[in-house]
Amino acid sequence: MDNSNWWRNYEGILKTFYPVLLGQLVSFVMALASFTSSLVANLGAKTPLSLSFFSYTSLALVYGGIMIYRRQKLQVPWYWYALLGVADVQGNFLVNKAYQYSSITSVTILDCWTIAWVIILTWLFLGTRYSPWQFFGAAVCLGGLGLVLLSDAKASGGSGSSKPILGDILVIIGTFFFSMSNVGEEFCVKKKDRIEVVSMIGLFGLLITMIEIPILERKSLESVKWSAELILAFCGYAAASFMFYTFVPFLLKMSGSTLFNLSLLTSDVWAVVLRTFFYKQKVEWLYFVAFALVFTGLIIYSKTAKDPVIEEANADDQRYQLLNDDEEQADHRHDEKTVS
Repeated sequence: MDNSNWWRNYEGILKTFYPVLLGQLVSFVMALASFTSSLVANLGAKTPLSLSFFSYTSLALVYGGIMIYRRQKLQVPWYWYALLGVADVQGNFLVNKAYQYSSITSVTILDCWTIAWVIILTWLFLGTRYSPWQFFGAAVCLGGLGLVLLSDAKASGGSGSSKPILGDILVIIGTFFFSMSNVGEEFCVKKKDRIEVVSMIGLFGLLITMIEIPILERKSLESVKWSAELILAFCGYAAASFMFYTFVPFLLKMSGSTLFNLSLLTSDVWAVVLRTFFYKQKVEWLYFVAFALVFTGLIIYSKTAKDPVIEEANADDQRYQLLNDDEEQADHRHDEKTVS
């Protein structure tokens, strides 16, 4: 009996900490992607779409190859994946563009605006309900981000940022697109195939970047002075992004979009480490206060994050049932046409 209780307690602890550990792995990979993207910008390559092109290419080749091998019919209509691809590409473009104007620390901290957008979108479209304490915890996190804006408003080019406020605005807009991508991806991976979701994001992301690069980055690409260091930075970003997109569906399935984005807050710590030791830049004291507020908000949110899970799951099941009903009706109409 004691052994049975011990195992249940151990299993409960494992279920609690496994998403946390996976979240920290994703957070570390995200910090690597942020570092390499910032490095590319510092080396003079103002080509955020081209950065994403290599990431989407790797995803489309690997996971698209798996889909071709399976010869599997899409479980979600292609146009939904096209919308996810548009949102993901624009989010990556704006955030990577922000590295040309703002510091790596500011960009990674302001990435947390995704949390606010995700809460709004999951409330409206997935039926997720949050407690007042969870809203308070998220508000505390965003309060920390306000200090980043204040610090960047006081900063000038001395911190390695040419137009920090412009960079901050680009990040905030980019996080809105990321939140749409996160919520849409969560909706798909919880009941559908993770391989399909990642492969389709890679495919449509690749197609969209191929269309936008000649329009938005042709002159920037022509002016790039390629070097071994720059090529390695491109490859490093592609590798880090590939790992990020690989791990994210697992975390979304276990914890949802909001907790997923909250787990990424620790990437800010890695950003500070990278900024301090690689860029030799001074970190403003307001950043440390911002970190304290962000982590305080994370603790408050996590303490009350278990309550809405059942309600969220029930709401999701209703929406997945509607999606399945639509698919069954479409198949039925197709069969009737075939018979006639």
